[in-house]
Amino acid sequence: MTDVLISGAGVAGPALAWWLRRHGFRPTVVERAPALRHGGYKVDVRGAALTVLDRMGLREQVARHDTGMRLARFVDERGRQLATMDAALFGGREGDDLELLRGDLARILVDATPDVEYLLDDSITALTPAAGGVQVAFARGRSRRFDLVIGADGLHSAVRRLAFGPGSAYLRPLGHHIAICTVPARYAEERVELMHPAPGRTVGVYRTAGAPDARAIFLFPSPAEEPDRRDVAAQRAALARAFAGAGWQVPELLAAAADAPDLYFDAMSQVRMEGWSTGRIGLVGDAAYAASPASGQGTSLGLVGAYALASSLVEAGGDPAAGFAGYERRMRPFVAANQQLAERNLKGMVLGSAAAIRFQTLMLRMMPHLPGRERMIRRVTEPIRAAAGAITLPDLPAA
Repeated sequence: MTDVLISGAGVAGPALAWWLRRHGFRPTVVERAPALRHGGYKVDVRGAALTVLDRMGLREQVARHDTGMRLARFVDERGRQLATMDAALFGGREGDDLELLRGDLARILVDATPDVEYLLDDSITALTPAAGGVQVAFARGRSRRFDLVIGADGLHSAVRRLAFGPGSAYLRPLGHHIAICTVPARYAEERVELMHPAPGRTVGVYRTAGAPDARAIFLFPSPAEEPDRRDVAAQRAALARAFAGAGWQVPELLAAAADAPDLYFDAMSQVRMEGWSTGRIGLVGDAAYAASPASGQGTSLGLVGAYALASSLVEAGGDPAAGFAGYERRMRPFVAANQQLAERNLKGMVLGSAAAIRFQTLMLRMMPHLPGRERMIRRVTEPIRAAAGAITLPDLPAA
């Protein structure tokens, strides 16, 4: 039996473990967090990723965690309504597309793998090639040998750093930062995305159906001096500077962010690599090909990537060279199509001038009354739809 260590218990890691376990591999998942994360921000699942959930038999369960969002409402600095938009169209969703909290999806995937060993509150500190495998040193546990090691540990992947070198060599910043955190429910309307666009920066806050709290999201140009990822105080200070003088309820949201225990603050970046494997070590999901939150496709890339990697390893009988090569051949075009969405989407997420904001809100107000409305909507959703389906999935039975 092939022993596989997977680093990361987000989306791609447990999904990969699910498929490998059912095809004769013995996966182990290591996660640096002391407990599985709950909640988190909203994520979309569409296109080929829905097919993956179907083949896992999980789509109905995932659909039961739908956010229930119904409306996006745009407001000015005094809170006056500028325009409204259907929430699904705002998120580029149509048909059977799903939206749920990232933590809910991760929990479903972990719960679906009860026969997989999870090592929580631990992390990989060294990877040393060994005869027919990899010797892995852990921060807390004893050293162990695995036949394969897969990094599913996100944008700042430790596996990628240990196996391929410093992350800066592979990160492609998009010029903007994002911050997300939990805030009190009173700042949002249930099932409504409140959006406040201002020149060069955007603030939003939403509350999903039945949620006891809300999520705030801040988009802004990257600071000249980026705070250290481990320095939360410096991140809070940088966020406050970026939105100094902002109107609406932004000061209150910043005050809430200053106390939020779950602040996520990072550059919106993509991962671009010439290869996603070296020897018996490979990468999947954001660790290999992050598309950035601006793409709206990170979760789908993780689910499809996990399926594609498992399929290729199964076809290759566990041989890493053949398995990793087949995985890259399948995934490269899909990754490229979805990464291309990010810069296009970002232009509509953060507008550069007051004139651009006025034009956007005018178009939103006029859209319901314009001839050819359906054609205009298809122009918005078609690039997303095409990218989400830009792969032919191999046939890998669930068991």
